[in-house]
Amino acid sequence: MRVVKIVTFNINNINKRLENLIAWLVKTWPDVVCLQELKTEQRAFPARRLRELGYRAVWQGEPSWNGIAILSRECDPVVTRTSLPGNPADQQARYIEAAVNGVLITSIYLPNGNPQPGPKFNYKLAWFERLITHAAELLAADVPVVLAGDYNVVPTAQDIYPTRSLDNNALIQPESRKAFARLLSQGWTDALRKLQPNGPLWTFWDYKRERWPADKGMRLDHLLLSPKVSGRLVDGGVERWVRGEQNASDHAPAWIELNV
Repeated sequence: MRVVKIVTFNINNINKRLENLIAWLVKTWPDVVCLQELKTEQRAFPARRLRELGYRAVWQGEPSWNGIAILSRECDPVVTRTSLPGNPADQQARYIEAAVNGVLITSIYLPNGNPQPGPKFNYKLAWFERLITHAAELLAADVPVVLAGDYNVVPTAQDIYPTRSLDNNALIQPESRKAFARLLSQGWTDALRKLQPNGPLWTFWDYKRERWPADKGMRLDHLLLSPKVSGRLVDGGVERWVRGEQNASDHAPAWIELNV
């Protein structure tokens, strides 16, 4: 049995922060990386640079917005889905799913939903419903699954710094939190909360209002484990130092280690 490190990281423009990404990969050498907000079209993804480091990638790009990828250090990820089922008309690049070393891994970039109320919040909730439906199907398949990604949901009050300034934000609305709770209630394990039941686990600090220096963060990035894999969880955390680097994303990598 060996330990595999799986990371979810909203890179917030992969080509703009490619040197940051490479420096982090070389320092930490995760086995699997789920990236969000590539903000690049399909053909501009830096697959060659990543392959030079030993990482093979599958991805769905979209000009200027969204975009997700899965990187693997040992083998080619075997793509099983490049979009979330349930709405063929939805062309936004927000979901990719691939098998890596016997584990089904997703990279999810759930809609932000702001401003709310309005069409963007309605889209967020509808997308969440599709995710809940698909997640139930994955559980029914009884295979090891890691639902990793930026969910754009602060699950509970302990997952955000004390503030009333964001009361109208889509990330903390009761509907958003209830949808996340419904997803968990299917049988998924919130890996980082299982390891650290109490206290902050910030993964995001807004660029505005000096929120990083003040450590005013929130937890948006989650790794949910199916019952088939939850018992293999051995460690996890947030690599906060990445957020403090020059030209950093506003997110930090959230990671887990599994015995496989």
